[in-house]
This record gives sequence, C-alpha cells and structure tokens, in this order.
Amino acid sequence: MKFSLSWLREHLETPATLEEICATLNTIGLEVEGVEDRGAVLAPFRTARIIEAAQHPNADRLRVCQVDAGAGFEQVQVVCGAPNARTGLHVIFAPPGTFIPASGITIKAGKLRGEESGGMLCSLRELGLGAESDGIAELPDDTVPGQSYALFADLDDPVIDIAITPNRGDALAVRGIARDLAAAGLGELRPWMTEAVEGRFETPINWRITYPEACPWVLGRSIRNVRNGPSPEWLKRRLESIGLRPVSALVDITNFFAFDLGRPLHVFDADRLMGHELTICRGAGETFTALDGSEHVMTPDDCVIADGRGVQSLAGIMGGAESGVSDTTTNVFVECALFDPVAIALAGRRHNLHSDARQRFERGVDQALPPAALEAATRMILELCGGEAGSVVAAGQEPAWRRQAHLEFARLETLGGLTVAPDQAVHLLERLGFTVYERDERHVVVQVPSWRNDIATPLVLDQQPGLSPARAQAAAEGAAAIDPEVDLIEEVLRLRGLDSVPAISLPVHGAVPRPALTPRQARIASLRRQLAARGLLETVGFSFVALDQAVAFGEAPADLHLLNPIAADLDQMRPTPLVNLLAAVRSNVARGYPDLGLFEVGPAFDADGQKLVAAGIRSGHSDRLPGQPARPVDLWQAKADALAALGVMGAALEGCSITADAPAYYHPGRSGVIRQGPKLVLGHFGQLHPALLAQRGIDVPVCAFTLYPDAVPEPKRRRRTPPALSAFQPLKRDFAFVVASDMAAEKLLRAVKGAERNLIVAVSLFDVYEGDKVPAGHKSLGVEITLQPMDRTLTDAEIEAVCDRVVAAARKSCDATLRG
Repeated sequence: MKFSLSWLREHLETPATLEEICATLNTIGLEVEGVEDRGAVLAPFRTARIIEAAQHPNADRLRVCQVDAGAGFEQVQVVCGAPNARTGLHVIFAPPGTFIPASGITIKAGKLRGEESGGMLCSLRELGLGAESDGIAELPDDTVPGQSYALFADLDDPVIDIAITPNRGDALAVRGIARDLAAAGLGELRPWMTEAVEGRFETPINWRITYPEACPWVLGRSIRNVRNGPSPEWLKRRLESIGLRPVSALVDITNFFAFDLGRPLHVFDADRLMGHELTICRGAGETFTALDGSEHVMTPDDCVIADGRGVQSLAGIMGGAESGVSDTTTNVFVECALFDPVAIALAGRRHNLHSDARQRFERGVDQALPPAALEAATRMILELCGGEAGSVVAAGQEPAWRRQAHLEFARLETLGGLTVAPDQAVHLLERLGFTVYERDERHVVVQVPSWRNDIATPLVLDQQPGLSPARAQAAAEGAAAIDPEVDLIEEVLRLRGLDSVPAISLPVHGAVPRPALTPRQARIASLRRQLAARGLLETVGFSFVALDQAVAFGEAPADLHLLNPIAADLDQMRPTPLVNLLAAVRSNVARGYPDLGLFEVGPAFDADGQKLVAAGIRSGHSDRLPGQPARPVDLWQAKADALAALGVMGAALEGCSITADAPAYYHPGRSGVIRQGPKLVLGHFGQLHPALLAQRGIDVPVCAFTLYPDAVPEPKRRRRTPPALSAFQPLKRDFAFVVASDMAAEKLLRAVKGAERNLIVAVSLFDVYEGDKVPAGHKSLGVEITLQPMDRTLTDAEIEAVCDRVVAAARKSCDATLRG
C-alpha cells in the first residue's frame, strides 16, 4: 500500500516528521517496506533563467549561456548543447556537485571546447521525470529563479510503501492508516463527512440481485451531462505518486476513492448499457472482455453484473470494455456495492485477474460506508465533470455487521505479557473507533466499528473452551457471540508498541534440554551418516516407477497402480528403492562411470502399505591401491555395509543369523537374509541376479542390500556402566575345521564362541577352502578366536585347555574335525 505524505496529512493532523511517522508505522504493525523521497534526490536542482545564449566560438552545436540561478549564485556561464537553449528561457539548473539520476554522473565545473562551464541545464529525462526529449526543460515565463525545483514542481512529497497483512483490509485506505497513527498518539484524525447530493431526476436504471450470497447490498445513481476529460493536476499528482497512471477524470475519481477510503467504485457509460435494469447474478458461460482487454469465460460460481445484452462487469474485480467510460461519455451510472470476500478471491484466482478492487474486497471493506462513499464520489464527479445527479437506487440491504467484543483487563498481562492500565486500554480502543457498551473493573464490552472485519468474527460461544464467567453466562443463554478477546488484546498491544512487549523465554523443563530428535529420527540420522561414511552417496528418487520395473523387484499390486501418473513410465508405486538405484547405476554405466556406490532411505510400498526402507548398491570395482589390484564388488561388501548400518541403529548383531532365502532378484547362491530370531527380518544383501542385470544391459558386477529400520527393535535403555578394560594382553589362536559342504559357517562360529564364554571375546571366519586337500563333500573353515584374560596372565596349560574345549564344542555341534 503506497501513499504520499501530503495525502496522509489530508486525514491526519500531526506535526510529526517523516521519520517519526515511519517509526510509528513499524511499531504498530504496519511495516514500512520503503520510502521514496524524490524531493531529497532533486534537492540540488534549481530554477534559473538564461540571460543570454550565444553561439560557442569553437563548436557549431554548442551554445554559451549566461544563467541567472538566483540568490547565492553569481551569474553562471554554462555551455549547453540543447537546440532550444535561448535567451529568456526559464530552465532547470544543476550546480557543480549535483548527482544526475538518469545518467548516474556528478556534475563538475570545467571547460568545454575552451569555454568555462559552471553547471548543467537539464531536461526532465535527466531528472528521471520524463521521456526522451530534444532539449532542456522549459519552465513557465513567470518562474522565479533560485527556487528549489522539487518545491516548484510539487515533487517534495515523500511516498511511503507499507506491507499489509491479509486481515487488515482497513489499512488499504489512507484514512485507515491515519486512524491507526492517530490512535497511537501521533496526531488527531481529521473529521470526514460528506453532504448528500440531492437527486434532480429519477435514475432510469434499477438493481436486481439474484446472487445474494456474493452480493448482499448494492447502490447506484445516474449522473447525466458530464464532461469527461483529463483530471486536474492535484488528482493526477496524487495517483502518479503511488504509481497509478491517470486515465480520465471519471476513472481517476474511482481510483482515488479506492485508495483514499478503501472503497472501490465502478462507473458505467449509461448510454452503452442495454435496458433499464442491471442484474447481479451468477455467470452462465458467457465470454467477457475486461477493461484490460483480456477475455474470460464466466462460470456459475462467478458473480457478474449484467444488462440486457450480457455481462458488463466481473463484480468486485474489473469492469467490462463494452460499458467502460471514454472521452465521449456524457451519461454515467455509478455502482457502489458490497461483495463477499471469499467469492471475490476465488473468482480472481480462477481468472487470474488482479486489481485494486479485488485486493480490497477479498480482505473486507467497510460495510457501512457505501451510502457515504457514493455521495462523496457523486460530489467529486459534479465538481470535476459537471452534470446533474439522479436519485440513489439500491437493492438488498446493509449486512448485520454490528457485533460486540469482550476484553478482560487481566488478560493483557497474562496473555499479552504487558501491563496496561484499564483506562488506557479503553482509551486506545476508543481512538480506533470502538465504542464502550459495558464496563466494570474487570472487563469491558465494546461495539466493533464497521471497518474492522477482522475483529470478533461471530462464533457460537459454547464451542469455545476455557470461557470467562461473563462469556460462559452468555453461552448458557444460547447467545451467538464473539471470538475470544485476543483480537482486542492485539489492538491494545500494537498501539502501545509491539517493541514494548518484553521478551520472555519459554519455560525450561530441566537443566538438560530435551533432545531435538525422537529416538527413531536419531537412528535414521545415524544410519545415513554411517552409509555416507562407508563411501556411499545419498540419492532421493521418485516413489513412482515403471510397472515392468516394479514387477522385476517383487509384486506390483493393482491397488498401487496409478490411474493418473505424472508420466507414462511412472505409473506404479515402487516396491523398493533398489528400483531407482539400479536405474541410476544403468545410467552411469552407459556414460562410462561403472564404479559407484549409492544409497537411499525412503518409502517402499506393498500390499500391506508403506514402510521405510534403507537400500544401498555398489557396482563395478573397488579403487586401485598401491600393491592391490581393483577387485569386483561382491556380496561380502554388501553384507559389511548392511551389518554396519544395523549396528549404528542398535541391532544386537551377535543375536542375528543369516539365511539363504533372499528375494528372487538377488543371486540365489550369493545372497542372504539377516534375521533376528526365526521370523523377524532386518534386511537382505547380496549380488543382484545376473538375468536382472542382463535385461538392463549392465555388464559390471552389482551388489546391494535392503534394510528395514522400523523392524530393528529399540535397544533396551540401561544405565551406563564403565567399560571393563583388562590390564592383560589378548591372545589369538587359529583353527582349521573340516565340515560338511552344506554346513553354515555361522553355526560353527556360534559353537566355538560358546565353548568358553568367560575368555573368548571374539570369533571370526578368515578362510574357506574347498578342493582336493579335503575329502569330497567337505570344506575347510578357518576360524580365529580372541582370548582376553581379566585377572591374570594365562598359562600354557590353561590356553591348551580352552583350545581343547573349542575343538570338542565344534565336534559336538557341527561334526567338525581339525584339519590334519
């Protein structure tokens, strides 16, 4: 919302400076976004007169001018190249040191082709005020030299631009802003009244409303024998100062009242209307051409104003080109109506039409102002365009906007955080236009003014929890009443100054702050960090994939097929993020980047619904290191990635088992399932099936894993105890056991670990051998154990005893024998 300082002073009597006004606006919640002070930019420019203009002796296109620039300047010589520089011309003079807005240069005294020049004679374009011209600006012959040009041209009027929140429709009027400033103690609001204009004839056009939900009340009147033309200078300057282009007197008057009072109006050319009735109704598919030339097809939800020929206005937003006024207009019909904010907002959004009228109606306008606004507009039209006014015609009725609001004084401190004396709180509300209906030492009930549509929207009290006794009694009587008094608390606090409300920290629940993340969120964050630390790059893929790709990775239920996909190849909800990761591998391999590692933590979908899945993939070969060749990725890397990720999520890895029943898209002999117990599946890992890779043209090895974070049990929360650290060195011993070929290595490791739980702290598999050195149908498993004594150094006999128990346990559980 833009307004000039002089415009504001038409409604606000105040000695405050521009800086004080801007500071107060910020304090009361009308944030100042900018101030354009052209007077400050143009302050150095002065009016002057050319005493003599002679031809430059050394240049055909230059003239040497003797200039009278008024008091403080002796006669100044200026070299000027303008073709209209002549003796006696009144001009705009820029002395040395003046910054020229259009060119961005600063004038300096100097010589031009050998002649002294002590300044510059300017065009309006150079001041940033006009278009390109062939010469310097020509001022009237009665101009007095030495004046400030900004003052001479009435350009010393700063323009303030403020931000308006959606609830403050009343602040989209200069008078509404002045009212707020007066209430904040920055001056007095000037009275505004308009005298009624007596109708000289019966208005021949009547109103009819068939869409009262969108327009409850409308007024209008005819004015005949008007003379439309350019607006007077004062009105042009008002509109130009806020960025509006003057059109004609009739149009400019409606724009003036939209900003002055926040009251949109529309003027029809009465001679271009068909019939003697205007109907406010729903649209019916008509094509409507707006004043800006755009065409729109009306819908039944649109509120329109129609005559006997068709739609003439998209009500509350923009008039039509067919009935718009022009320079030849002699008879007009002025419309002043109330429109439903929601209906206007939705219609403007449907047709992508923006206007000052829409901006005000969709935020709510003064519901009692239409009669006075129509009289004020009529009087200005008669003053500027002549003519005579007809009678006022109306349809519908004024809405029941009168309502009350309640304020308990104690709530100003308990809710608002600021102590305000009851008398001061009531005084501030009265200055805003509220009138006291009832008051005692505890509370006040006020009547809400017609222009504050955001205060105390009617509700039913018995739906509101925590009512005060006064309002609870009203609810018990079944009264339709008001919102809680937070609206009035806000008004009092902002007029006292929002920056005066003390800052109070939220209560602290304990010396140690609560964690910002839930345990589940923390586990997922740790999972991501762990996978990234292992060299995998995180990706984010669509939850939609192609149907054939989804089938390759499991079932594709019809319930998860998209009827209206965003793309033809994204028509199925993905069963696993591996679909996206493998597609990324394929794309990279095709571009010559086969060696990569990726992961994603995101949703997967099956017949049971949505679940969170962490998936990772590796392709190609490992990095080449000194002394080590690049190795193709294998299932052991996928297994290590999966177990590391489960470990940081708190899974009890020592209690997990590995089975060989991975999903069909894994290699049947080079994959596994990580289980905790016989039924709980924590994830899968392994090499992807060769047929799956061949279908996609991938000729490099690929291994992957999928984990289910929500399946990992929450670790039991125990009080942390100091770690039991031994002062003695650990011992390692190796064993080579011969077992049946179908024996799972995990079973042997468990048996070995259980042979001596007090001393054996770690068991690992370091070798697998199948060949002619072992009997047919058997294999050799190399197992390393770590012994950690806690209270003494073990003797050779004790170590041998532990080794014997290891061998015995392996023989008993796995029918294993030591390799010879």
